[in-house]
Amino acid sequence: MKTLSLIITLFFAVTLIQAQENSEGKTITVVIENIKNNKGNVLLALHTENTFMRGKGIKNEQSKIENGKITVTFKNIKPGTYAIMALHDENENNQMDFEDNGMPKEQYGMSNNPMSYGPPQFATAKFKLKAEDLEMNIMF
Repeated sequence: MKTLSLIITLFFAVTLIQAQENSEGKTITVVIENIKNNKGNVLLALHTENTFMRGKGIKNEQSKIENGKITVTFKNIKPGTYAIMALHDENENNQMDFEDNGMPKEQYGMSNNPMSYGPPQFATAKFKLKAEDLEMNIMF
């Protein structure tokens, strides 16, 4: 009888834990396929309008590059409006490096792949995470 009670208790505990994990949020999976080499890492930051271009995102990930490609998943994200910034940090110094004229030395990209000739803008990179998990490609 004790064994049966223990099995039932464990079943309910596991079920409740899985329900809590699933109810915490959605996933955003990002694929980048056109990375020019396998040096360094790709840094990714998930931003709200309040954090965009103001340092770290609300969630940050990084990935080693294999065959010019990475896949990263942000987990437990609540529905809302976000933007993702990605940087190929070739020299692994955890920051974007610039030429003397102010142009970036390293590849970068954003959600929605906007073509801009100035600083990144939240308005062009934003997307809505709704009730479903999301997959996106970012181009460098």
